[in-house]
Amino acid sequence: MALLAERHQTLAVAESLTGGLVAAELTSVPGASRSFRGSVTAYATALKRELLGVDGTLLEERGAVDPDVALQMAAGVRARLGAVWGVATTGVAGPEPQDGQPVGTVFVAVCGPPDGPLGAGKVVALRLNGDRAEIRKESVRSVLELLANELSENARAQDTEQNGGN
Repeated sequence: MALLAERHQTLAVAESLTGGLVAAELTSVPGASRSFRGSVTAYATALKRELLGVDGTLLEERGAVDPDVALQMAAGVRARLGAVWGVATTGVAGPEPQDGQPVGTVFVAVCGPPDGPLGAGKVVALRLNGDRAEIRKESVRSVLELLANELSENARAQDTEQNGGN
């Protein structure tokens, strides 16, 4: 959150399997309100389409546990909540498989500034072990790590640009 605040950038979160845990983790940081715009917990598949703009055909053909769904969730929440950055989680925490995917299948995504190199987004596929709580906890850690890595990459790219490419 500190890097976002330093750069006067904002973040929005779209969650499915994590059910608000990412937002809770972010807002536990003092001063989070400077950068955190809000979150959408779209647990039901229909809400991913209705609230986040995920393609309905994609959801019908592949289900909600899909890398492209995660990317569209991140881009959708970024756009709908007016943030510079968007992150998303979707997956299967258990106890049963979902959409033909086994328990522990998770996709986390980040979309950066629309005009930047990460505007199209980046997604990471995870295969997690453990019980429902452990899978959800690791999903939160993973999406925040992805965001931190991409913020750092973006900052380095901006520094290089400002210094004439050196």
